[in-house]
Amino acid sequence: MTAQRLLIEGRVQRVGYRDWAVRTARALGVTGWVRNLQDGRVEILADGTDSALEAFVDQCREGPAMAAVDRVDTQPAVLGNVKGFTKRFTA
Repeated sequence: MTAQRLLIEGRVQRVGYRDWAVRTARALGVTGWVRNLQDGRVEILADGTDSALEAFVDQCREGPAMAAVDRVDTQPAVLGNVKGFTKRFTA
């Protein structure tokens, strides 16, 4: 298991990105959380197997139909013992 922090830029707020991320992560067996940032980006902390995380990051580059993802930055992260994948309030 390895954790990743994703910062997603583009038209990613008010397009259902967080709900989409929750559904996608759960389908792939990825745990963690997603939230909007006040600067217009979406932040995700995700944990899972290498293959599940790779698939999740690839799908985050596309996002839901209404989104227009310009950039996804990833970096290693530490995620405590989290169960499931949840949507958090804006930070």
